[in-house]
Amino acid sequence: MTLPLLVAVDDDPGLLRDVERELRTRYAGDYRVCCLGSAGEALAVLRRLAGAGEEVALVLAGEVVDGRSGTELLAEVPRSFPHAQRVLLVAWGHLGDSGTGNAIFDAVATGRMDHYVIRPAPPPDEQFHQAISGSLLAWADARGSAPHTVDVVGETWTGRASELREVLGRCAIPHRFCLADSEQGRTLLAGTGPRTLPLVVMPSGHVLEDPSDAEIARAAGSTVDPDRDRYDLVIVGCGPAGLSAGVYGASEGLRTLVVDSGSLGGQATSSSAIRNYLGFPRGVSGAELARRAYQQAWVFGARFAFMQRVTDLAPEPDGIALTLDTGGVAVARAVVLATGASYRLLGVPALEALRGAGVFYGAAASEAPLVAGRDVVVVGGANSAGQAVLHLAHYARRVTLVVRAATLAAGMSDYLVRQIEATPTIEVRTGTEVVDGGGEGWLERLVLRDRATGTRETVAADGLFLMIGARPHTEWLPPAVQRDAAGFVMTGPDVDAGGRDRAPLPLETSLPGVLAVGDVRHGSVRRVASAVGEGSIAIQQVHRLLAATGA
Repeated sequence: MTLPLLVAVDDDPGLLRDVERELRTRYAGDYRVCCLGSAGEALAVLRRLAGAGEEVALVLAGEVVDGRSGTELLAEVPRSFPHAQRVLLVAWGHLGDSGTGNAIFDAVATGRMDHYVIRPAPPPDEQFHQAISGSLLAWADARGSAPHTVDVVGETWTGRASELREVLGRCAIPHRFCLADSEQGRTLLAGTGPRTLPLVVMPSGHVLEDPSDAEIARAAGSTVDPDRDRYDLVIVGCGPAGLSAGVYGASEGLRTLVVDSGSLGGQATSSSAIRNYLGFPRGVSGAELARRAYQQAWVFGARFAFMQRVTDLAPEPDGIALTLDTGGVAVARAVVLATGASYRLLGVPALEALRGAGVFYGAAASEAPLVAGRDVVVVGGANSAGQAVLHLAHYARRVTLVVRAATLAAGMSDYLVRQIEATPTIEVRTGTEVVDGGGEGWLERLVLRDRATGTRETVAADGLFLMIGARPHTEWLPPAVQRDAAGFVMTGPDVDAGGRDRAPLPLETSLPGVLAVGDVRHGSVRRVASAVGEGSIAIQQVHRLLAATGA
């Protein structure tokens, strides 16, 4: 098997030798290293490599190559290698320089590069290698070859195989799918004997035949099954807000349980690159952020009950009882609701029938390889839709963003709008909605309607990624928990506190001892950072509640 390449380009021989030394010393066992002294030579080599079917994982370029910005060279890389990571080599003395920072921001925002790295210092420069390793992991994720990837083998794209991919995606578990009669599928099935499809092959080699969600949870190590077990804190929901509450609750000594019907990271897992999250200047995917937070909470002592849904909560004399759909019951001194919200269903029967066969809710990060070289449509106007469009543009031939609003700026951050506008393979259609479509076994066409004129147009489409609306997961809550007309939970000053002996705390609901954080809360700011902040604040309020009860 031919090893993939790491390519470095710099017209300063001394600086190029420094980069070559670091790349060969650390990565020669798994990658080939190619160092080139000019932009023209680099582009010619990349074209030749692409023609020969080679793989390039990473391209590094100096700030200035042949008298021009290195970002101009990096911007050309996707023509030959759309999945290769493109990284600018920046001098240490330029770190903090406003001109350099503006140039990097503009290059990232307009899609001309992915990241930057400070040039290597004399070895060992572990900071340099941490950045390089992060880029190589991003490349592996994009190719479906990240470490500990789960394989799903199915007879068709739809049905249970589609559901399993959704479950694994919601749990932020790297996975890839193949049909049983494909070359990869036959390889995975070789020697297994007769099996009931779909199969899930765990990284350990353990094979699950048409597994239930609960069986997947057990195989992944989540086996908590409470039988009136008592906890200081039970968190319902495992998105950014719930994970944050789990980290802070467990780290501060609270016996903590996190329950979720299957989602690790919530809607954040559909974000392929969150670039404005504090502390991640190179950006971070929603799935990676969720995996890190989960491991952090687990090490602090939080326990997780995945693939289990809370069906009821009710106050008791000595706590709050939470009933699970599996029949288990957990009793908590305090509860944090972090159930988030999910994308609204499109409600077009012909398209719902193709769910998993070209029609996806979220899932742009995991399903992007399926639409490589094809025409796809993304529906939505928030940041998650913008991130999905940019991610899909690395794979698809053409990406159309369909937005009901009159402008992108109505619901999307400026840096995303700028990058979308600067990407030539992305088309934006504002004031438009999807009203119909279809295909034989896989999505083939969509019908778009102009909201102003009512005009309908049928367009070819091989993929539809839906990221519309927000429906809170609150239908299971008892009437005692007040909600607004859309179902979002009221907290703090928005609660009708009549008949209570005290005013609710800022994040407390109308049911004493029950708090709400993140997207499920009325009036919340729909950002990952805000959800994480609310999760941490909730724990301080939990301490106040527990101190007041003296329990």
